[in-house]
Amino acid sequence: PSPKSLQPNGASEEALRCEIEELKQKDLALDQEIAQLQSEGYSLEELDKHISLLHEYNEIKDAGQMLLGKLAVIRGVTTKQLYPEYDLELSD
Repeated sequence: PSPKSLQPNGASEEALRCEIEELKQKDLALDQEIAQLQSEGYSLEELDKHISLLHEYNEIKDAGQMLLGKLAVIRGVTTKQLYPEYDLELSD
């Protein structure tokens, strides 16, 4: 291909400019959110720890949901029907 054919057309260039601008805005918004949290007394290390704990919680919850699903199949019921038996709320 010729070098000219490798260059994006005007529409593609404009789309890339818009995408770059959107990413810059998101970056600015995140920086502002971080500054807000820091002004409220949170540290980046503390936030990282909370995020790590949330990931761990979600992994454990997913494993529990998988086990409930398998148990429901074995018993021939829905997982929703198992919730009361294990004192779980539907929002859990």
